[in-house]
Amino acid sequence: MITLSVVVPIRDGERFIADALTSLSRNARADFEFIIVNDGSVDATGEIIDDFIGELPGLVVIRNPAPVGLADARNTGLSAATGRYVTYMDGDDWLAPGYLARLVEAIDGLGCDFVRVDHVQVEGRKRVVHRAPLARRGTVLAPRDAILPAGVRTMVDYPYAWAGIYRRSLGDLLHFPGSLHTAEDRPWIWRLHREAATFAVVSLAGIFYRRMVAGSLTQVGDERQLHFFDAFELVFKDLEPEFLPKAARNFCALLAHHLEIGERLTPALRARFEERGAQMVRSLPPELVADAVSRMSAERESVLRALVPDLPPSPHVRVRRDREES
Repeated sequence: MITLSVVVPIRDGERFIADALTSLSRNARADFEFIIVNDGSVDATGEIIDDFIGELPGLVVIRNPAPVGLADARNTGLSAATGRYVTYMDGDDWLAPGYLARLVEAIDGLGCDFVRVDHVQVEGRKRVVHRAPLARRGTVLAPRDAILPAGVRTMVDYPYAWAGIYRRSLGDLLHFPGSLHTAEDRPWIWRLHREAATFAVVSLAGIFYRRMVAGSLTQVGDERQLHFFDAFELVFKDLEPEFLPKAARNFCALLAHHLEIGERLTPALRARFEERGAQMVRSLPPELVADAVSRMSAERESVLRALVPDLPPSPHVRVRRDREES
């Protein structure tokens, strides 16, 4: 019987896939399976994966003739999974030895639907531990209670699917919106926290996440960046009123970030991005947007006010003006 399924999507990852698979071999156990989804790679990724057949116990290889994107590649691997639990890893990341066994031990001991963990962010030789934004550790909680408050970083601001382990019995809650080729983790994490019954956070940092990798979607400025808006439309869809201030603030902050790095987009695509952004900002309750913008840095506030010049003044600015006038 398989205890844990590890789903690893990869496309054109010949530079890193051997490191990823080697780290899996150092985590291998007879009751673990490793589902590698080769998503239409045209480089040597497939040949490198084949080199591990027979070397990595529990290796399952799925080959997509043409790329379907990260979300659907994860969904393909999830559909093939047979484990009691599932976790994800991207093909350019790697794991510390023994990490997966500790993940299983955590969720077994706590008995909850899913467990979130910390991670190590890697840029070149630099290593920085990033903690999941919940101070209470090793305690089973209601996921909905970890969405708010709106004004601080919470678990829906930590969307990384690979930073955790999940009961496969959660079913559709573990699937990603296949229509999205970026930001697919945003509606995924919101839905998980709104609909699952129990979760916990534990102090475990055994996954190493490479940032600023050439070719990753965070570095590519093509039309897939517009899926950011589709992702947040899914977040806002049927959202309970109590969570709307949090989602609005989340969206505005990320939109400002994308605008700050907008030079990666062509002028035509940037114009479309700005048009879509302005439309979505205007579709939100103005008081929530004004409040969200007022709590940003001055630089980010100016970016959003340049995008939507008719934004009302924030309540905090209004208070200061009233005092000055009195």
